[in-house]
Formats: sequence, structure tokens, C-alpha cells
Amino acid sequence: MIKNLLNGKKAILFDLDGTLVDSMWMWKQIDIEFLDLFGYECPDDLQKSIEGMSFSETAVYFKERFQIPWSLDEIKACWTQMSIDKYRYEVPLKSGVKEFLKYCKENKIRTGIATSNGRDMVDAVVESLQIGPYLDEIVTACEVKAGKPEPDIYLEVARRLETDPSECLVFEDVPAGILAGKRAGMQVIAVEDDFSKLMKPEKLELADGFIDSYFDIL
Repeated sequence: MIKNLLNGKKAILFDLDGTLVDSMWMWKQIDIEFLDLFGYECPDDLQKSIEGMSFSETAVYFKERFQIPWSLDEIKACWTQMSIDKYRYEVPLKSGVKEFLKYCKENKIRTGIATSNGRDMVDAVVESLQIGPYLDEIVTACEVKAGKPEPDIYLEVARRLETDPSECLVFEDVPAGILAGKRAGMQVIAVEDDFSKLMKPEKLELADGFIDSYFDIL
């Protein structure tokens, strides 16, 4: 049973977009709007190409691929501004998230976020959805050497939580994130998300379990 994966776990680690919050649609819309500023249509392969990249790595990719004349800081500042309003007013928690976070708190299981996003954006969504009191650590991929699918960010969260990787359980919504967790020596549960529906067979193959809602593990 999926609930058995909680046995012996001292820390639960989460990706953010598509895992804790229903926001992957937002990032595609931002990509469309941003590229339109420079006269480009958003290519079909873009989302897969940037999967798992840190916020900074994604900015480099956009600048090089689309010859964006702005500096990397200007690109990231624009994305941050475009996203914060959406995070505050349009992005909901995924089904059962609040209840599961409360379960972790009540059972003294530590929690952390490992996200590719910039810190300003993470803070906006955490504040808006009022989940800060349930989180012990937040790490962004800009704080580690390499983004997902490398394991750096999950190892860093575990280090800050003073928890052995083998005692951590990861929740992720895309293959690159699942690989990052597995490479960190952790068990990983894949989360259903509309954005990654076509990736479900790959997610099932890579992960140790799969949920449609966090109520599935309560």
C-alpha cells in the first residue's frame, strides 16, 4: 500500500509547482507571454527542454536559445513579477495538501520544499496559501550546484533537516524531479498533474508509488 512508504520516514520533501500547488499551467502561460514580447511563438518542446532546470539555468537557456537582448537579472525579474500575482491570486493547493501537511506536523515528521523556482516566488505562494507554519525548510535550485535531475537540491534539504536521505520521502510531479530524488537515495512518490499526464507511464516506472491526491496517503 502507498501508505507503507511513510513507515520509518523522518522527513517529507516536496517539489512545489505541480506537486504542492496546481501551477504548471501558469508557467506555460508565462512562457507564451514572455516570448511574445520578443516576437516568438512558444515552441512545443520548450516545457520538456527546461524540465528540472533551476530558475537561473532556465534564464540562461532562454537567453541563448531565443537571443533575448536582456540581461539574466532582467529576465528573472520579469518572470518574478509575472508569476507573483498569479501565485497570490490564481494558484490553489493540490487536493489534500493542507491535510497531509497537518498530519506531518502532528506526527513530528519534518518537511521541506525543494524547488527550481526563485525564492521571491516561493515566498509569495507559501504566504498566500498559508502553509509556512507547516514547513521546516525551503531550498531553491539556485542555492545548489546543479538543478534536477541531479540530486543536489534534495541532498541539501536533507542536510538542513539533519535527516539521512534513506529516511526521507519525496513527492514529485515530473520525471526529472523523480530522478533527482532517487539519485539522492530517497524513495519517491509521483503526483498526478494535468500538465504531466502524457508522462504518466514514465513517472510510474521511475517512482516508488503514485497518488492522484494527498488524501490517498492519509
